[in-house]
Amino acid sequence: MKKAIIFLGIIIVLFGALAFVTNLSNSEKAEGNPYGKDSLDPATIDQLDDPLYQNQILPDELDKKLSKEDDAFVYFYSPTCIHCKNTSPILVPLAEDMDIDLKKYNVLEFEQGWNDYQIESTPTLVRFKDGKEVDRIVGTQTEETFKQWIEQNK
Repeated sequence: MKKAIIFLGIIIVLFGALAFVTNLSNSEKAEGNPYGKDSLDPATIDQLDDPLYQNQILPDELDKKLSKEDDAFVYFYSPTCIHCKNTSPILVPLAEDMDIDLKKYNVLEFEQGWNDYQIESTPTLVRFKDGKEVDRIVGTQTEETFKQWIEQNK
C-alpha cells in the first residue's frame, strides 16, 4: 500500500511537471508573435513559422486600412479549419505569383472578424476597394477558380 501511494505521488508530480513545461513552452512561443497577444491557441502556435501564414493583419490594422479607403485582399481563415489547411497551399503561392499582397486574418484568435465582416465560414477571401467590400469567394476552390477571381478583382 505504501509503495502504491509513493508511485501515485511520483506520477502526479510528473504530470504536473509536464503541464508546467508545456505551458512555459507555449507562452515562450507566444511572446513576440505577430498577433500581439500574450496567449495563443495551440493551433495558431503551430503555424507561427509556417510561410503560408505570414503577412497577418490585426483587426485594428484592417479597420484603419478600410477607414482610410484603402484596397486590400484579405484571407479570413482559422488554423483549425481543414478547408483552410487545404486552401492555403493553393491560394497563398498563387497570390504571391500574381503579385497580390494577401493579408491573413485569423478568426480563431480574433473572433470579432466573424461579425465585423459577415464571415459565415472559412476559408473566405474578400476584396476591399476604396475601403468597401466589392467581392468575396468562399470555400475551397481550384487554383484556376482563385486565379480567375483574383484577375477579376485586381
